[in-house]
Amino acid sequence: MTNDPRIDGGDAVVAAFDAAGADHVFCSSGSEWAPVWEALARRHRDGEPAPRYLDLTHETVAVGMATGYGLIARRPQGVLLHAAPGLLQGSMAVHGALLAGVPMVVASSESTTYGDAPGHDPGGQWYRNLSIVGGPHGIAQPFTKWSTEAASVHTLPAMITRAAELAWRAPAGPAYLNIPLEILLEEWDGREAKPVVPPGSTHSSPEEVDPVAQLIREAANPVIVTETAGREAGGFEALVAFAEAWHIPVVEPDSAVCGNFPRTHPLHAGSDIGPWMDEADLILLVNCRAPFYPPSRRPARAKILVIDEVPQRPHVVYQVLFADAYLEGNVANTLRQLTKRAKDLDERAVAVRRAAQEERHAAEQSSIAAAEATAAEVRGVDPVLVAATLRRLLRGQDAIVVDETITHSRVVRRHVQTADPDSYFYVQGGLGQGIAVALGVKLAARERPVVLTIGDGAFTYNPVIPSYDASDAYELPLLIVVFNNRVYKSMNLNHRRFYPDGAAAETGEWLGTDLHRLPRLAAFAEPFGMHTETVDTSELLAPALERALKAVAEGTTAVVDVLVTR
Repeated sequence: MTNDPRIDGGDAVVAAFDAAGADHVFCSSGSEWAPVWEALARRHRDGEPAPRYLDLTHETVAVGMATGYGLIARRPQGVLLHAAPGLLQGSMAVHGALLAGVPMVVASSESTTYGDAPGHDPGGQWYRNLSIVGGPHGIAQPFTKWSTEAASVHTLPAMITRAAELAWRAPAGPAYLNIPLEILLEEWDGREAKPVVPPGSTHSSPEEVDPVAQLIREAANPVIVTETAGREAGGFEALVAFAEAWHIPVVEPDSAVCGNFPRTHPLHAGSDIGPWMDEADLILLVNCRAPFYPPSRRPARAKILVIDEVPQRPHVVYQVLFADAYLEGNVANTLRQLTKRAKDLDERAVAVRRAAQEERHAAEQSSIAAAEATAAEVRGVDPVLVAATLRRLLRGQDAIVVDETITHSRVVRRHVQTADPDSYFYVQGGLGQGIAVALGVKLAARERPVVLTIGDGAFTYNPVIPSYDASDAYELPLLIVVFNNRVYKSMNLNHRRFYPDGAAAETGEWLGTDLHRLPRLAAFAEPFGMHTETVDTSELLAPALERALKAVAEGTTAVVDVLVTR
């Protein structure tokens, strides 16, 4: 690129994101980004490379889509928000990306001159309304992995590179840059931005792995507990191979936030770690940040082996693992090393635990079948029937389920039974992001059906209209299934739990929970020409979901509002 007086910090931003390998820049518009828009227009005119720009109408949608995309693509994308207010509006979703371990570079602006310097006038809004003491990077610090200010146009591209590299490395998460408007408007010399290369992989040494393999070999009743092994590239497949080689059951607790192991696999041991707390002699925590609740609940006799690249999560305030040994290399690599060492096993001990797991798995499958049979007989639509029907209709379609339910989350996991890598993700960091995250997942996996399961309370927290606009504008069809029980059930349950004999129980005045007053939730999609259904009887459920899936396959988002019984 030649030195051109028209080239400014906006082009430096675009060049840096392009060099960083960002496929997309997700933007919720702010007045500071005119230099970036001009740089993109110039590059489009001149046929120069640039990330794809997505113009989005809400901050949660911008960040949430970057999160969903990053869950699949696993590399940093760019997110542009507006000043401190836009950053605050998007902060819940940025925090969700931190919890989800998704790399991204988030940027917004401030003014440093407030119109009192020669040259471009930033505008009086920065003086009156948009500035904040300490700068927006001070706001972002608690909910990002790294946060700072880009104080010069000459260091701006390298700062974006550094932010992307930091965001990508373990523990992956969002990095934030405050890029003042004056920096964006300053002339840039056009120096080439440095490409960002993937992080190198870390490995546990043989000297560390061999004793651990012996520890596993000596265990009579080991169990694997995992929350996020499947979020790593190759982690799902590596965990399956490891569990099969050593014949060890796998528990995905309620705190699991992605698909880590096939739920249909004979070694899948459900979601309850409770029975293992007294019985197991070795618990392998594989990418498991918070295995025990309450945290002081210690296993009776088991040794604890932690396999995790960053076992002590810096963003977790209080974390108790009771570790006896750590393997801290890349999890997929570590599991592969341990799989190769699955030799000279005690066949009698293996036979005993295999028989126990076969019995356990058969009992779980019978329990699932019984629950579904009961649900089919319920008057109205039981949530179990919704999940089981989705499982049947999605079979063989390579679908991805994004879940933003609360009281029905166990039902979704247990009865939808996803079984493939990158086939299930739970939305983290606060309700109201689900549609955006699902849109981002769809953007990264256009060839796969994407289904969002969501409660009616969570649905109303979402920026629904901006989300539908993004779905329509960028041709990202979803199936949205609302588990609508017309109540904030989790809140009501806590009220009843804390005050079982209180005034509310006596009078029936349950505050903060009633959602009966809401209109038909599917109707919000109608102005966008989307497919809508409202279902309140079991016999209508499957046909409605079949029609909705057909509409999605034909390219339009479908919303099925299911009035469930509980």
